[in-house]
Amino acid sequence: MAALLRRYGVGARWYDVLSGERWVYRAGREAGIRLLDPRPGDTVIDLGCGTGLNFAGLVAAVGPTGRVIGIDRSSDMLAVARRRIVAAGWHDVVTLVEADAATLDPAALRAAAGGRGADAVFSTYALSVIPARDEAWRRACAAVRPGGRAGIVDMQRPRGRWRVLEPLALLACATGGADIDAHPWRLLERDAADSRGIARAERKGGHLVAVAGELSPSVTG
Repeated sequence: MAALLRRYGVGARWYDVLSGERWVYRAGREAGIRLLDPRPGDTVIDLGCGTGLNFAGLVAAVGPTGRVIGIDRSSDMLAVARRRIVAAGWHDVVTLVEADAATLDPAALRAAAGGRGADAVFSTYALSVIPARDEAWRRACAAVRPGGRAGIVDMQRPRGRWRVLEPLALLACATGGADIDAHPWRLLERDAADSRGIARAERKGGHLVAVAGELSPSVTG
């Protein structure tokens, strides 16, 4: 884990350029936010927010009366995210929390969300990096109010003509410490209020998978 954090720290300022965001991974974020469907005034937890690449889409959805709580363990990543917030003028909407997702305090997060809990938790390309992903997911869901929603966007091996991307995808995963075979969206499939109500979208030959749905009351706060 220490080596992984060092890699993210050293590469934080170049992450947005080198991660393939513009040409590949932005499509997954956009699909995930559409499926999550945050509403004006909602509070959304961005779990593993990194440099804040989800913020623009989430802020546009929740509006000036909503809130986005970005959580990440890397201070270097959050420094880039903070500059993004300053540049966009999102001070009143986006809050950053430096914390290990696997040791989050759900009660503190619920308090940060106004006491009643967040309306949604959203995680993009982060759970496949977290070794204790089940625990991180459990704690984040416990900070969501009953009836709240969740969305996960992550990677798997591409299919069809997009298989030409697989060597590059595997290299990116090795560099960033992600497990391309983790399929973390299964956590939401397991913990959804109704598995039949889960919305799913795939992009880039199935390389990017986005799912969203209402969480079961048994996992929320």
